[in-house]
Amino acid sequence: MECIFCQIVAGEVPTEILYQDEEVIAFRDINPQAPTHLIIIPKRHIPSLTHLSEKADSSLIGHMVNVANQLAQKEGILESGYRLALNCGEWGGQLVPHLHMHLLGGRRLSGKLG
Repeated sequence: MECIFCQIVAGEVPTEILYQDEEVIAFRDINPQAPTHLIIIPKRHIPSLTHLSEKADSSLIGHMVNVANQLAQKEGILESGYRLALNCGEWGGQLVPHLHMHLLGGRRLSGKLG
Protein backbone atom coordinates (compact mmCIF):
# COMPACT_ATOMS: atom_id res chain seq x y z
CA MET A 1 0.00 0.00 0.00
CA GLU A 2 1.24 3.48 -0.81
CA CYS A 3 2.04 5.87 2.01
CA ILE A 4 -0.41 8.63 2.92
CA PHE A 5 1.79 11.29 1.30
CA CYS A 6 1.89 9.35 -1.98
CA GLN A 7 -1.91 9.14 -1.80
CA ILE A 8 -2.08 12.93 -1.36
CA VAL A 9 0.21 13.44 -4.37
CA ALA A 10 -2.02 11.10 -6.41
CA GLY A 11 -5.15 13.03 -5.38
CA GLU A 12 -6.57 9.99 -3.58
CA VAL A 13 -6.68 11.75 -0.21
CA PRO A 14 -8.27 15.21 -0.29
CA THR A 15 -6.27 18.08 1.16
CA GLU A 16 -5.86 21.78 0.53
CA ILE A 17 -2.80 22.12 -1.69
CA LEU A 18 -0.95 25.32 -0.81
CA TYR A 19 1.83 24.92 -3.36
CA GLN A 20 2.60 22.51 -6.16
CA ASP A 21 5.13 22.25 -8.97
CA GLU A 22 6.72 19.40 -10.91
CA GLU A 23 8.87 18.32 -7.94
CA VAL A 24 7.09 19.14 -4.67
CA ILE A 25 3.72 19.70 -3.08
CA ALA A 26 2.81 21.50 0.17
CA PHE A 27 -0.22 21.28 2.47
CA ARG A 28 -1.25 21.86 6.09
CA ASP A 29 -0.35 19.29 8.75
CA ILE A 30 -3.44 17.49 10.07
CA ASN A 31 -2.00 17.59 13.60
CA PRO A 32 -0.53 21.10 13.81
CA GLN A 33 2.09 21.84 16.45
CA ALA A 34 1.97 25.61 15.81
CA PRO A 35 -0.53 28.09 14.33
CA THR A 36 1.25 27.61 11.00
CA HIS A 37 2.33 24.02 10.40
CA LEU A 38 2.84 23.08 6.77
CA ILE A 39 4.30 19.95 5.20
CA ILE A 40 6.46 20.12 2.07
CA ILE A 41 7.13 16.82 0.30
CA PRO A 42 8.71 15.63 -2.92
CA LYS A 43 6.14 14.19 -5.30
CA ARG A 44 8.42 11.22 -5.86
CA HIS A 45 8.43 8.69 -3.03
CA ILE A 46 11.68 8.95 -1.10
CA PRO A 47 11.43 7.11 2.25
CA SER A 48 13.77 9.40 4.23
CA LEU A 49 16.83 11.63 4.11
CA THR A 50 19.05 8.57 4.04
CA HIS A 51 17.54 7.57 0.70
CA LEU A 52 18.59 10.75 -1.11
CA SER A 53 20.96 10.22 -3.99
CA GLU A 54 23.70 12.85 -4.24
CA LYS A 55 23.61 12.78 -8.02
CA ALA A 56 19.83 12.65 -8.58
CA ASP A 57 18.66 14.66 -5.56
CA SER A 58 21.38 17.27 -5.00
CA SER A 59 19.02 20.23 -5.50
CA LEU A 60 15.85 18.79 -3.92
CA ILE A 61 16.34 19.96 -0.32
CA GLY A 62 17.37 23.42 -1.54
CA HIS A 63 14.21 23.59 -3.64
CA MET A 64 12.12 22.54 -0.62
CA VAL A 65 13.72 25.35 1.44
CA ASN A 66 12.96 27.87 -1.31
CA VAL A 67 9.33 26.70 -1.34
CA ALA A 68 9.26 27.02 2.47
CA ASN A 69 10.44 30.63 2.18
CA GLN A 70 7.68 31.38 -0.35
CA LEU A 71 5.07 29.78 1.90
CA ALA A 72 6.37 31.61 4.98
CA GLN A 73 5.87 34.87 3.06
CA LYS A 74 2.31 33.87 2.07
CA GLU A 75 1.50 32.81 5.64
CA GLY A 76 2.82 36.08 7.07
CA ILE A 77 5.58 34.52 9.18
CA LEU A 78 8.65 35.37 7.09
CA GLU A 79 9.64 38.38 9.18
CA SER A 80 8.72 37.05 12.64
CA GLY A 81 10.56 33.76 12.06
CA TYR A 82 9.81 30.10 11.63
CA ARG A 83 11.34 26.65 12.00
CA LEU A 84 12.08 24.07 9.32
CA ALA A 85 12.41 20.47 10.48
CA LEU A 86 13.36 17.27 8.69
CA ASN A 87 12.94 14.14 10.81
CA CYS A 88 14.81 11.01 9.74
CA GLY A 89 13.86 7.52 10.85
CA GLU A 90 11.87 6.24 13.79
CA TRP A 91 14.25 7.52 16.47
CA GLY A 92 14.43 10.88 14.70
CA GLY A 93 10.66 11.27 15.02
CA GLN A 94 9.73 10.49 11.41
CA LEU A 95 6.14 9.20 11.51
CA VAL A 96 5.44 8.93 7.76
CA PRO A 97 8.00 7.00 5.69
CA HIS A 98 8.15 9.67 2.95
CA LEU A 99 10.70 12.50 3.04
CA HIS A 100 9.00 15.65 4.31
CA MET A 101 9.84 19.06 5.70
CA HIS A 102 7.85 20.76 8.44
CA LEU A 103 7.38 24.53 8.31
CA LEU A 104 6.30 25.80 11.74
CA GLY A 105 5.58 29.34 12.89
CA GLY A 106 2.96 31.82 13.96
CA ARG A 107 4.10 31.90 17.59
CA ARG A 108 7.36 32.00 19.51
CA LEU A 109 8.78 28.49 19.31
CA SER A 110 10.85 27.09 22.16
CA GLY A 111 14.60 26.92 21.73
CA LYS A 112 14.51 23.21 22.54
CA LEU A 113 14.75 20.71 19.73
CA GLY A 114 11.92 18.22 19.67
